[in-house]
Amino acid sequence: MSTFQAPKGTYDLIPPRSAKFLAVREAIATPLRDSGYGYVETPGFENVELFARGVGESTDIVTKEMYAFETKGGDRLALRPEGTASVLRAALEANLHRQGNLPVKLWYSGSYYRYEQPQAGRYRHFSQVGAEAIGAEDPALDAELIILADQAYHSLGLSNFRILLNSLGDKECRPVYRAALQDFLRGLDLDEDTRRRVDINPLRVLDDKRESVQKQLAGAPLLRDYLCDACKAYHEEVRGLLTEAGVTFEDDLKLVRGLDYYTRTTFEFVHDGLGSQSAVGGGGRYDGLSEMIGGPALPSVGWALGVDRTVLALEAEGIELDLPSSTSVYAVPLGEEARRVLFAKVTELRKAGIAADFSYGGKGLKGAMKNANRSGARYALVAGERDLAEGVVQLKDMESGDQTAIALDAVLPELRSRLGQ
Repeated sequence: MSTFQAPKGTYDLIPPRSAKFLAVREAIATPLRDSGYGYVETPGFENVELFARGVGESTDIVTKEMYAFETKGGDRLALRPEGTASVLRAALEANLHRQGNLPVKLWYSGSYYRYEQPQAGRYRHFSQVGAEAIGAEDPALDAELIILADQAYHSLGLSNFRILLNSLGDKECRPVYRAALQDFLRGLDLDEDTRRRVDINPLRVLDDKRESVQKQLAGAPLLRDYLCDACKAYHEEVRGLLTEAGVTFEDDLKLVRGLDYYTRTTFEFVHDGLGSQSAVGGGGRYDGLSEMIGGPALPSVGWALGVDRTVLALEAEGIELDLPSSTSVYAVPLGEEARRVLFAKVTELRKAGIAADFSYGGKGLKGAMKNANRSGARYALVAGERDLAEGVVQLKDMESGDQTAIALDAVLPELRSRLGQ
């Protein structure tokens, strides 16, 4: 047992389960790469104000969950609690929006940090894959991102997820709704923190998960009834494009994402097999965020999907991903001369693009073959002094058990043929 353990609310990704996480990340990233999204990577920490302005000072993320600290030089920094603000900051800093090709389409993958009460599906360190389309106001862009996420989940074999969709209005119609909602909320029996939230951002109260609050929200005014004509038309076009693409969604008139920067289109992916932590991802349009963090007006839309919760969703549905073995060939030398020859052969195979491993530590034949089995290799290369004297190695098919003597210089072409490379 080690002296140290992973901090509370975090986890280590180790084989073989780590392969499942890599496969999920790749499945989410593939449709994005195929749709013109370029990869971006930002620092694990940023200026505190970036998140305070963008995510919102009234959100739980900023007030309760952010890991903030002061450096020796006096800078106030925070571990990133989400990806959108960082990616937009990076795009603005690099002037990507001035290169004449809008929208700027970016995708990212990384770890994020929130000081939360740990439970299944909710961690203090978690992994997301996200996508942002920056600098264009177009319903087709909103629909594209939802379709790509839907495509990624279906490619993994998931079926018990639902897409919830709503519109949060814009700067023209939301203030009227905001005032009506505040009037309603001020008449409820709410605690002091929630009343403070009513004054700062009343829409966040609708996102309160406590049953005592949700019961009182039954008669709350709906934003749908306050949308301006432009927002109604925009939302209907998003809905129409999704329907034409064969994407099933549910209208959720009370859906409010937990970040302050969302406008108009907002959506969430939920999985019915995960209990209280049912949201596996979500996003929406954030037309005013660029201006909030000191940039020009850049209407944008994006989402983030949780890798951790997607893995839990796969496990809830009993889906086993078809993961390729990390090793195709395992070399088992018997004797010092065989070690030298087979090590060179393994190096040759790797250079040719064939995944190969080697029995290290001078194990005997029985122990080395056990390791070959554990590696998942399809073939084992076995050689002893007699084999080398005859200029051959034994090629063993680990599935059938068949063993064939192969000339040393024929090993590479033979394995290429058998592995279809």
